Amino acid sequence: MPGPKKLDPSSSPRALLGAELRHRREAAGLSQDDLGAPLFVSGSFIGQLEAGTRRMQADQAQKLDEVLGGGGFFTRNCAALKQSKYPDHSRRRRSRSVSRPRSGNTHPSWFLGCFRRKPTPGQCSGHISQPTATEDVIDELVAARLERAQLLADPTTPLLWVVLDEAVLRRQVGGPAVMAETLRHVAELARRHRMIIQVLPFSVGAHAALDGGLKLMSFPDAPPLAYVDGLGMGRLEDDPAGVARYELTYHLLGASALSPEASLDLIDSTAEDCVHEDQQL
Repeated sequence: MPGPKKLDPSSSPRALLGAELRHRREAAGLSQDDLGAPLFVSGSFIGQLEAGTRRMQADQAQKLDEVLGGGGFFTRNCAALKQSKYPDHSRRRRSRSVSRPRSGNTHPSWFLGCFRRKPTPGQCSGHISQPTATEDVIDELVAARLERAQLLADPTTPLLWVVLDEAVLRRQVGGPAVMAETLRHVAELARRHRMIIQVLPFSVGAHAALDGGLKLMSFPDAPPLAYVDGLGMGRLEDDPAGVARYELTYHLLGASALSPEASLDLIDSTAEDCVHEDQQL
């Protein structure tokens, strides 16, 4: 289960609620497993609430008030948190991604970070289109992409299932030679059964993910999560009804996409087009 970590209660309403939960639990002399039992959840789930990576539900808040003598603290603040407009930042999504056993991803416009055999900082920085960002910001983004690029090299890495818009294949990020290598590496990963990839062809027309990216994450010991992002923003969704809606959206996208075999054929042919274009430059 998650071990104690330093929390900044001012960083978000969830962190504030989690810090208070940990304080009251420890004051009561209860372990995370002890507190999870009357809520019918695991100790690791309590740890996620305390770490601010899980949203507390109304029925859980009421039970916590009963068990910990909260005097309605958790019930009141859980209701306030539900109305909060505070954004869920992508760093919280990244902190969960390293332990996910299965992930589904779709995005209408960008390629999969730096899925190259040996990405360099220079190659990654070429994929970051933030002309007004400082060098420190760019360095931080590059470091995060380099770290994520190593996930599929680990034999314990979870399965990744990706649905890509055809525009992602056609937009040459880094030039034709770089794009050809990237496409070939993605196809190789799919053939090695490290990922499943489907392409939404242009012939599909408009689809449900045109407005932004969608990532689904499932875990063996906790409910699934969804992460949606747009221009300069992102939101982590753990409400069961919300996650269910996003799961339906993802399944509909997969049903409209090419089969994995046909998708690989399209990726291969697009890579060849990039090679030919590079030779003509």
